[in-house]
Parts: sequence; structure tokens; C-alpha cells
Amino acid sequence: MNRKIQKLISLAAAGVLAAAQAGSSALFTSVAADGGTATKFPYTIEGEDMEDAELWEKIYQTELPGYSGKGFFYLTAKPASFEVTVPEDGMYSITVHGAQILNEEGRQQAVKINGVKYTTQAAYSDKWVDYDFGMVRMNKGVNKIEFICEYGYMAIDTVTISNAEFPDLSKASGTTCDPDATPETKALMAYLKSVYGKHILSGQQEIYGGGHEVATTIRFDAEKKKCVDQDGKEYTFDEADISTADDGSKFVWKCFDEEGQQYNYQSQNRNYTLNDYNYEVRYIRELTGEEPAIRGFDFGSYCPCYAWDDGVAKRMIDWAKNKNGICTASWHVNVPVTKADYTLGEPLDFGRTTYKPNTDFVTANCMVEGTMEYDYFQLCMKNLAAELKKLQDAGVPVIFRPFHEAEGNPSNTQDPIDGSGAWFWWSKEGAVVYNKLWTFLQDTLRDEYGLHNLIYEQNLYAWSDNSAKWYSGDDKVDIVGYDKYNCQYNRHDGKQAGTPNEDAEAGLFYTLNKFVKGNKMVSMPENDTVPSLKNMTVEHAYWLYFCPWYDSEQEHFLCGEQYQDPKTLTELYQSDFCITLSELPKDLYKGGSSEQPKTTASTTSKTTTTTTSTTTATVTSTAASSSTAPTPADVKYGDANCDGEIDMSDAVLIMQSLANPNKYGINGSDSKHITEKGERNADVDITAKGVTSNDALRIQEFLLGKLSSLDPYEK
Repeated sequence: MNRKIQKLISLAAAGVLAAAQAGSSALFTSVAADGGTATKFPYTIEGEDMEDAELWEKIYQTELPGYSGKGFFYLTAKPASFEVTVPEDGMYSITVHGAQILNEEGRQQAVKINGVKYTTQAAYSDKWVDYDFGMVRMNKGVNKIEFICEYGYMAIDTVTISNAEFPDLSKASGTTCDPDATPETKALMAYLKSVYGKHILSGQQEIYGGGHEVATTIRFDAEKKKCVDQDGKEYTFDEADISTADDGSKFVWKCFDEEGQQYNYQSQNRNYTLNDYNYEVRYIRELTGEEPAIRGFDFGSYCPCYAWDDGVAKRMIDWAKNKNGICTASWHVNVPVTKADYTLGEPLDFGRTTYKPNTDFVTANCMVEGTMEYDYFQLCMKNLAAELKKLQDAGVPVIFRPFHEAEGNPSNTQDPIDGSGAWFWWSKEGAVVYNKLWTFLQDTLRDEYGLHNLIYEQNLYAWSDNSAKWYSGDDKVDIVGYDKYNCQYNRHDGKQAGTPNEDAEAGLFYTLNKFVKGNKMVSMPENDTVPSLKNMTVEHAYWLYFCPWYDSEQEHFLCGEQYQDPKTLTELYQSDFCITLSELPKDLYKGGSSEQPKTTASTTSKTTTTTTSTTTATVTSTAASSSTAPTPADVKYGDANCDGEIDMSDAVLIMQSLANPNKYGINGSDSKHITEKGERNADVDITAKGVTSNDALRIQEFLLGKLSSLDPYEK
């Protein structure tokens, strides 16, 4: 670091930027929220110096030599705490130098930040080691850090609080793990890579396999062989679909209108209903004026036990080809609860099937020829492949998420990956079998069925470092995802149960990033409450996309006030940070461009309110927000004071212009106020339009070597 930078940092520390209180990562830490002195980070406190901590020198008869200070604190039946003061809402890391000698299989530990609990799994160690408690959010002002005795029995030598260090998300691969992927699939993967870490893609899961039923007056006239409604309108059907009811009457299982809408036979009323698969997307459009960029589907209705065509391939083709949207799909494939009840190829009552682990179906046998499970799973893959082939023939790629949520809960035995916490049959025999099944499915779809239109997405959890063992590997996975369902527990937003939990879950995001060594993009393929725009930007939780689950009679994940605040959802959809359907590239599947402008001249500007460290600014998107826009010749990104150099003085001027615009703004009274050109140079962060404290933060990160370039449009 040169002397000029050192001098300017010293000036900042002395209070030059006192009014600005800037930097979401607290690189400016000179002034606290109440005007007092903020804590200087990294900050380390001896365990025994925490409030209410007792001094220990050994754990009963066990000596633990090598501690610092006078001794250590042993977390048993009494908590201990301390406080730090931060200048702005932001993310911090907690590291405990400690030991855990009670449980050889590991022991959960908990810390509260301002009353909000975070947990980690502390491995057994009779030596002093560092335990990473992950990233936590602290609020502007005084924050209380409290180690609670909910699990406990951990020796704490020291606790260190540091500014969070965010990894470089640009490292994530934009190349499919299938080298023979179709051109459309490669183009979609490249686009996802181009927006990752800069924006979030909006998504929404539709209901699958039926649901949202709407009654009609359509009936089957067996005598005339017609499907007709009360107005005399006729509907087409396949004569091969004509069936006979128990009473001898004739009917067809499904019929269609002129637009291809499918209507399904209901035996109870002997009429036809349609499934309103557009229910969720229509709600979002009416609420926000936008539609999701990604639509979630499922292939569960093609289970061999009760296979029926719910038209999902047709809807996916329409979404991709006619709406220019992105498709993602899961696969809720059931197996018989009791193998003896099932005859291969014959139907089985739905109630005697399951996707849960409550079955005698042996998962490992799916890969053993000559077993019932092998023959059954071959039928599963055949039915699935037939639908995927329709999509490939139509040029439609899919973000494919089979065998989702594999780990489930953490293991309840000493073997951390034995599958004892599994929620589904595909993972009930543990991570080793699960990973083999993943590879078996992937190889079969590629090699036997010639399917190369899939971007493989794998769910992971983050209960402990052992969760990473469920990952199938860089050569078999394109994207990793975390399914967020936490409205009623694990809340970090400080709000009460029963209200939407708008946590950004930055700690989970960066834990998954660590599991895959930054090599893969990290998504939120299922969620209840959508994280708020403010939480995601403050916490740097740059999920690739979000995708709320559909509404049902039991849970209203999208429309229910318990799960979604309509204002939060609208703000996110209308923000520059969030990409919606209308903002996807028109040549998305041709690979002609990467990230598109957030709006164009022919579309309505999207306006959102975002809070900076000193002001609340109304941000209106324009065509200039494209990440593919060329850098103007007269712009030198980062050079806010237009002196031809990029150094700490540029960050200082940005913060001064925000804190005191009358003096340092464009029309400020000071001779060294920022100019219009300086503001153009200063706008290096595209998560918000215009100059904000984030621009000053990025300049600091650049000077510290954390960023290789300040060009916001550089890939």
C-alpha cells in the first residue's frame, strides 16, 4: 500500500467521513451510529473477559495447555456475552478459538447476535482450534454477541469478529458439465453466468400434477362421440382415449380446446375440469406488473405407478419458445410403499406410493440388474426421457433438479452421511448411494437417451461441513441450490413468527459457495418468503435466482400474508437488481448476447426505493443499465475526482458528496466538489442506479486487491 493510500485511510479513521458512516462491509469504521467510536476490526476478546464469563484453567481433570490470557471460558449452564459497535448494517465473521471434548461425533453450538440465533457444528478437538461460526449480520450501532448454553460444553479461548470477506463470484463456471450440451443449453448457461453476482433472476413454481382446478360444463356425449359444453362448443379428443366406467358408461380422460388447453375427466361429477397452471404467474403479473423470468415445473405425473400426461412438456415449450422464458424442473417420482403390492408396468393406487423414505424399496438396487428396483427405475427414466426429448427436439433447455433436498435433516446417528435425516427415498441410504444414483441417472439420460439439453442443479444443505459430502462433484453438477423454508424458525430478521421471514441467508449462500470452492453458481430453487431487496444487497447474498413454491389448500407460499409481503415482492420485481421475463435477452437461446438492459425504450421504467447510508434515493432503471453496454471513451471507472488516478481520495469524495451534497455534491460550494463526469466515473456498482456508498466500497475493495477491475460491465 503506497503512502498516499495510507494517509487517506488515516484521515478516514480520524473522522473525515464521520457524517457518511459508510461501507456495508465496514471498511470505514471510524464513527458509530450514535456518534461514538466504532469497534476496530478485526476485534478479539479473551473468552474469560466476556460479561458473565467464568475463568477456567482446565475442564475438570482435563488440561488444555496453550490457551492465551489467564485461561478460558467453558460454556456450560451459563451464557457469556460482549458488545461491538458498527457504523452501518453489514456482514461480519465470527471465529472462536476453542476446543470441544464432550462429543466425538461433534456438537452443535449457538451464538446470538442481538437475540437472533446462529448455529454451527463444532467437531471434536482436545487441542485449541478455530471454529468458524460463519457470516452474521450486525446492525448499525451497538450489537450484543452472546454465546448461549442451548447445546454448549465448548471451551472458548478467544472470540474474533472480522469484517466479512466476500469471495469472487465471477470464478463460478459458465460451462455445462455435459461437454455435448446443445447450443441452446450452452447459451442459457452462459447467460446465467453473465448475470450471476450482479442481479437475481425472478422465478415461480407452478402447481404440478393437477391442482387449482376450475370446473367446466364440458361433458362427454357417448352417443355422438363428442365432448361438448352447455353452450354447444365442441372439444377435441383422441378416440384411443375412450374408456369405460364401472357402470358401463363411456368417457374420455381428457379433451382440448382450440388453443390446446387440456381438460381432465372427473369421475365424481362426470364433467371436465382444467388445472389453472397460470395461477401463480397471473398473480405476480397483477401485483407487480411483471412476470418471472424462470418458471418451475415438475415431471412427477409420469411415475410408472400412475403415469398420466399433465401436459408439462407442452407448457414448458410454450414458456420458452413463445414467452422467451427460462424453464426449471424437479422430479417428484414416487415408488411403491410396499414392493410386493406392485406389478411392473401395472397401475398402483396413488395412496400406496410415496416419495418419502417410508418404503421397503431399496435405493441401491436401482443400479443392480435383476432386481425389482432396477426394472422399476428403468421405467421411471424411460418416462422422464420421453418428456425431456420433446423439449430437446423443440430446442428448449432445462435447469433440471432431480433428487432434490437430498440430505434433509442432519444425521441422527454418529455417521454424518448415513441418510438417517433424509426426507425422500432417493437419499435414505446415505450420501454414497445418493451420489451413485445421481451419476447413474445422468449417464443414462446422456448415453442411452441422447439427452443433452439439461443444466444439472443439485440441492445441498449446510448443517455442517459434512453436508458438502452430498455434492456429486464439479464434473456432474452445473448449479448448486438451497431450498429456503424458514418462515417460522431460524429467523435472523428480528421479526415475530407469523410474519414473512425476509432473511437473505447470506451465511448459507457463502457456505454453499465454500462447499463447491466457488466453482458453481448458487441458487435458491425453492423458497417460502422471498428475501427482501435490502437484505440481499446489504448482506451481499447474490443468489442466482429465487423461486417460491406454489399455493395449495394447505399452504399459500405466494399469496399468503404469512409468507409474502406484497410490498416486498413488488419492490424486488420492480428493482434494477431483479431480472423479470420482459428483461431477458430476445436471443437468449442463440447465445448472441449475455446480460440485457433492465429496460428498453419501449418498456415502462421500473422504479424502486433503495436506502443508502445517508439518504433514501428513488432509482429509475434505464436502458443504460445493460451490463453489455460499452464503456464510454471518456469514463475512467473509479476516478471520482477526475485526477487521472484511482486511489482512496476517490472513495472519500464519494462519501463526502453523499454526506454533505451542499458542499461536495455536483453543485457544491467546495472547490473540489464532485462533477457530473466524476459521478459517471464513480458509478461502479450496478446493483443500484446512481452513486451510492457501495461505489466507495468497491473502490476500496479494488485498492485492496479484492477486485481486478472497477468496470461494472466487465465479465
